[in-house]
Amino acid sequence: MAATDDVGRIDHPLLTPDFLEQRRYQLELAGTAKAADTLVCLPTGLGKTTVSLLVTAERLHEVGGKALMLAPTKPLVQQHAEFYREALQIPEEEIVVFTGDVSPEDRAELWQSARIVIATPQVVENDLVGNRISLSDVTHLTFDECHRATGDYAYVYIAERYHADAENPLVTGMSASPGGDEEEILQVCENLGLTEVEVMTEEDADVDEFTHDTDVQWERVELPDEILEIRELLNEVITERLEDLKELGVTNTTQPDLSQKKLNGMRAELQKLINNDQSEGYQGMSTHAEVMKLRRAVELVETQSVESVRRYFERQREDARSSGASKASQRMVSDPRVRRAMRKADTYDGLHPKFSQARILLAQTLGIGDGERVIVFTESRDTAEALTSFLGESFETRKFVGQGDKEGSDGMTQKQQQERLDQFRNGEFEVLVSTSVAEEGLDVPEVDLVLFYEPVPTAIRSIQRKGRTGRQAEGKVVVLLAEDTRDEAFFWIARRREQEMEDELRKLKGVADEVEEELDDAQQALSEFDGASASSEEDDDSREERLDPGLDDFAAGDEGSESTDDAEDDATEGVVAIADSDPEEEEIEIVVDQRELDSPIARELSRREGVRTRLETLEVGDYVLSDRVAVERKSVADFLDTLTGGDRSMFEQVGDLSRAYARPVVILEGEDLYGERNVHPNAIRGALSSLAIDFDASVLRTEDEDDTADLLEVVAGREQEESDRTVSVHGEKSGKTLAEQQEYVVGSVADIGPVTARALLEQFKTVEAVMTAKKADLLEVDGIGEVTADRLREVVGSEYTGDVDENL
Repeated sequence: MAATDDVGRIDHPLLTPDFLEQRRYQLELAGTAKAADTLVCLPTGLGKTTVSLLVTAERLHEVGGKALMLAPTKPLVQQHAEFYREALQIPEEEIVVFTGDVSPEDRAELWQSARIVIATPQVVENDLVGNRISLSDVTHLTFDECHRATGDYAYVYIAERYHADAENPLVTGMSASPGGDEEEILQVCENLGLTEVEVMTEEDADVDEFTHDTDVQWERVELPDEILEIRELLNEVITERLEDLKELGVTNTTQPDLSQKKLNGMRAELQKLINNDQSEGYQGMSTHAEVMKLRRAVELVETQSVESVRRYFERQREDARSSGASKASQRMVSDPRVRRAMRKADTYDGLHPKFSQARILLAQTLGIGDGERVIVFTESRDTAEALTSFLGESFETRKFVGQGDKEGSDGMTQKQQQERLDQFRNGEFEVLVSTSVAEEGLDVPEVDLVLFYEPVPTAIRSIQRKGRTGRQAEGKVVVLLAEDTRDEAFFWIARRREQEMEDELRKLKGVADEVEEELDDAQQALSEFDGASASSEEDDDSREERLDPGLDDFAAGDEGSESTDDAEDDATEGVVAIADSDPEEEEIEIVVDQRELDSPIARELSRREGVRTRLETLEVGDYVLSDRVAVERKSVADFLDTLTGGDRSMFEQVGDLSRAYARPVVILEGEDLYGERNVHPNAIRGALSSLAIDFDASVLRTEDEDDTADLLEVVAGREQEESDRTVSVHGEKSGKTLAEQQEYVVGSVADIGPVTARALLEQFKTVEAVMTAKKADLLEVDGIGEVTADRLREVVGSEYTGDVDENL
C-alpha cells in the first residue's frame, strides 16, 4: 500500500509527506482491510481512523471512484474531516461533510464532485431514499463505531444498498467495542457484509508499545440520612403501587428496587390484558407509568444529586398542571408522601457525597499529582450542570453536552462543541464535565483521570469512556458508587459484560475463516468483489498473500498505473451509463413525505427495482402516486386514538387531501380494527363511512408496513404505467376557521388544550370574556378544577417580567 521511510513515516502518493508515523499494527490491519470487507477492532485512541484512511488512499489511487465515511455524530464527522484534509493530498473542496446542517439540494450537488464524503448516516439514508445520490461509484465505505449496526439503525440500510448498488464495493467497519458476545459481533458482521475480523488488543506486542496501564478503582460513598429519607418516602409509594399491580396478576413482587427487566415484563402482561379487552389493563398501565416515574426519582436522588431530583420534581409538577397531563403524573405529585419528599429535596442544603468525593479526587490529580486534565462523565444533563457549577468553584471547569435543548439546559451547537474540545486540548481549562456525547470516538485529549460519576451497565460504553486515558502515559479511572443502590448492580453488570466482550474478542482474534463459516452464504456473496483487472481466482490468491502484509506491502510505485487509469475510466463510464439509462427505464415514482421516514416503508420502496422514491415535505398527504392519487396512511392505533381522544386532525387531513386530489386514499394499517381498543364497532363503522361518504376517500386496509409498501407500488404502477399518468404534487393545508383560531388562542393559555378551550368558549362566548373571567366563574365550567383555574388566572393576570428562566 504505502512505503515507510527511514525515520518511521509512511509515504504514499495521496498522503501528506511525513504526516503519518509508522505503526506496524496499523499497516497490518490496513493490509487485511484492503483485501476484504473487514471488521477492525482496536482499543480506543490507537488509530482506527488511520487504518481506514490508509485503505481509502489506496482504493482512490488504485481503483478511483469516491470514498464514503460514516460516523454517528456531527462532532465526530467534523473531526474526521479535519484529519482527512490534513492527512491527504486531495483538494479540500473534494473532501466534503454531509450533516443535517447541509441542505438536501446542496448535498446532491456536492456529491457529484466530491472524492471523499464524511457524513452522519441519517442524511445518507435520507438521500438514498430520496434518490438524490448513488453509491455506484463508491469504492470504499467506512462505518465508524460500527457496533451501532443493529436493528433499524441507518448503517444497516446503507450497507445493504451499498452491496447492491456499488460497482466495486469494499467495506471497513471500525470499533473498539463491537459487541458483548460472539452472537452480537457476528450480527454486526452480517448487517454490514463483513467477512473478516481483525482484532488487536493491548496485549499484542505491536500495540503494547503505544499503550500504558490504566488503573481502575472504585470509590464507595455512603448516603446521608436526609437523602435516605427522601428515598424511603418514594419507595413507600412504589411498594403501594406494586401491590395494586400484584392484584392484577402482572407481578409477584412489591420490592421497590425491582429491575428494569421486571418492569418491562409487567408492561407486557398489562398489554395482554388490554388486548383481551379487559379495562383493568388501562388502569394498570397508568399505575405502571407512575411506578416508572417514581423509580426515576429514586435513581436520581440515590446516584445523581438532590439538585437533579429537585429539577425532576419541578418538571413533574409543571406536567401535572397542563391540561393534557396524564393521570400518572397527577396522581404522583398529589400523593402526600411524594409531596413530603419534594419539600425535603427543596429544603436540603447539603451536598450529595459524590460531589465532595469528586472534588477530593480532582484535587489529588490536578494539585498533588500535578495532572493537567480530567474528564468527568455523568448520565444526567442536570447533574452535569450542577457539577460544572460546583467544581468550577475550585477548578477551571466547562461542560460538554449534546446539541438538543432540554428543560433548564441549553444544548451546544456543533461549533461550540468543537471550540470546547480545542480549548480543553490547549489547556485553557482543567476539567471537562461531559454527558455521553463525548464517549464515542471523539478525539478527546489525553487525560490524567477519567471519573465515572456513576457506573454504566454496558460494556461498550464503559470501554469507550476508559479509552480517554492511558494513551500516552499511565492513566487512572475512578468509578463512584453509592452504597446499597443500583450503582453497585450497574458496576458489576458492566464488569461482567466487559470481561465477556474481551474474551469474545480474543476468541475471534485471527479466526476469520471461522467467522466466514458462521456467516450465511448469501451475505458472503454480497461481500465478495472482483478487482478491476483480475479474475476472481487471482483475487483469492492475492487476498491470501495479503492477509499478513509486511511494512513494505504498501509500496506505491508506478506499477499498475495503466490499470488504474482503466479502472477510473470504467468507474466514470459506469456512472454515465447509470445516468443515461434512467430515462429509458420503466420506473414508477413515489413521492414520500419527509415525516414518513420514521416508518420503514420508504426505505423498503427505495430498495425495489423499478421504483424511484423522492422525498419532499408534503403539505397534503403522506404519499403521492400520480396527479390524482395521494395517500394518507394511518395505523389502526392512530385511527382509533382519533375516535377516543377527541382529536379531529385526521378528518382535517383527509378533507385537505380530498380538496387537492381527485382520488384521495386512506390506508388503514394493522390488524384487529374492532378489537384493539375498547371502542364500539358502530363508532368505527361510522368513522369509516364518514371518510368514504363525506370526504369521498377510498379506505384500503393493509396488514403491516410491508403490505402497505406492496399496495403503494401496485397503485402507483397502475396509475403511471396502465393509465399513463404522471406524478404531480399539489395542494396545501386549509386555513383555520374563526372558531378554530379562537379555540387555538384559548387552548394555548396555560396549556389548557382544545377540549377545555371549547368548553370555556361555549360558556363565555368570546376569547375576551374567557380571559377576564373570575376564578369562581371558571370553576363552574365542566373540566375546570382548582389547579387549572389558578393557572389560567396566574398566566392572564400576572405582570410580564421578561425573565424566561423564572420557572426553570
